[in-house]
Amino acid sequence: MLNDPVFRGIIYQILVAAAVIAFFAWIVVNTAQNLAAQNKTTGFDFLFRTAGFDISFTLFPWSRTSFYWEAFLAGLLNTLLVAVIGIFFATILGFALGIARLSSNWLIARFATVYIETIRNIPLLLQLFFWYFAVLKAMPAVRQSFELPLDIFINQRGVMVPRPMPDQEFTLVIVTIVVCLVAAIALGIWATRQRAATGRYPRAVVLAGRVANAVVTLGLALLGASLLPSVIPALSDLQSVLYAGAVVVGGLSLTRLAPYARATLFVMFSAIILSAVVQSMFAAWPPLLLVGGSVIAAFVIGWIVLDGARSRPEAEAGFPWALLALIVIGIPSLVYWATGATLAFEVPVLERFNFKGGLQLPPEFVALAFGLIIYTAAFIAENVRGGIRAVSKGQTEAAQSLGLKEGDRLRLVIVPQAMRVIVPPLTSQYLNLTKNSSLGAAIGYPELVNVFTGTTLNQTGKAIEVIALTMAVYLTFSLLTSAFMNWYNGRVALVER
Repeated sequence: MLNDPVFRGIIYQILVAAAVIAFFAWIVVNTAQNLAAQNKTTGFDFLFRTAGFDISFTLFPWSRTSFYWEAFLAGLLNTLLVAVIGIFFATILGFALGIARLSSNWLIARFATVYIETIRNIPLLLQLFFWYFAVLKAMPAVRQSFELPLDIFINQRGVMVPRPMPDQEFTLVIVTIVVCLVAAIALGIWATRQRAATGRYPRAVVLAGRVANAVVTLGLALLGASLLPSVIPALSDLQSVLYAGAVVVGGLSLTRLAPYARATLFVMFSAIILSAVVQSMFAAWPPLLLVGGSVIAAFVIGWIVLDGARSRPEAEAGFPWALLALIVIGIPSLVYWATGATLAFEVPVLERFNFKGGLQLPPEFVALAFGLIIYTAAFIAENVRGGIRAVSKGQTEAAQSLGLKEGDRLRLVIVPQAMRVIVPPLTSQYLNLTKNSSLGAAIGYPELVNVFTGTTLNQTGKAIEVIALTMAVYLTFSLLTSAFMNWYNGRVALVER
């Protein structure tokens, strides 16, 4: 019987299992004896004791009289907040950089390469120190804060933004936004499937998309015309001319000159954003120099957009992004107007020693979120580049021979096939970002490790319980993220027939 490999395999497994059980039993018994020798008890009753310490940033009211379980919840929510924000923006930035590194434009490709290779090879902790100490802590004092558009202020104490204050009627608007978002996603999926089956989008969708494109273009042009005089005072006396030009731009979007309308929008908003930013950051410089430089840079951006639009072949009908945007934005706007709902914003106001009102984002949170996004995006970009490279070149050539634009080739042909290669390593990056959020303890961000494994553990001495709860949280995060990404990977995987 001992010569039977199956029997020997069973014996080996039993012996290994017994050794593992004995090892863990020894750890438990030894720990219990050491705790008894130190007159220490075990249990989770400490969670219902008063914490007695402050937490600098929480998502719910906190005081020294709060319990330890509330401290655990505060750290947990802070960790979730930075993890969700980091995953969302790191994914967008990573995909953009991964595609940019494969761009035929030499400058864009080189910029993406330098960014990726530089960020990936600098330790994340060092980057967090850089953003926290060298950037945010080097910002001016409160009274000399940088003022950005939309009443946003940046100083040594963090970023001050307006606080939204919706009324009860605004709840209906939120419900409408959710419904319209689901409807827009369903419409997009249906239209894409119709194009895959018939070779073109349904005619009703195409016509509605053209009308929506004109409406959205007109709305953006009017918005830009109303904002331009605020950053370029010389245009204050030409408001009526600007509005007339906006109407012309909206009309051009219905003609073959649509690329010129799109380029005009880029020029307008680039000039607005650049002028507002440089005037707030370099207030001591001559305004004419700042505005003139911003306008020149805006025209350069518009020319690049126009040149790219003219170099691409015209498709029969592009994806109806404008229609979906009009559904998600236009219908809730009508509900907002019809119900009389109000969404007021509490603007931060500078007083003697600090800002009053608004919402203050502490520098620890900003530095951690920014560092995680910048760092993780570099790795996601390499995953995206590798996934796109894994797609056969013949797929790109076939899509190009059908007259698809570059954006449509990526969205409809290349990226869907690349996702089966991108998703597995992308899951690892999401897990790494969530676990790397614990480095926020090094810069004072009150996430789970800082609040619970740090302060709570030091005060209570409940090392086993505190560490076990913290490990359980990160294990749960990892398992849930992996389960979702595995489900999504199964959806995008190739199915053999």
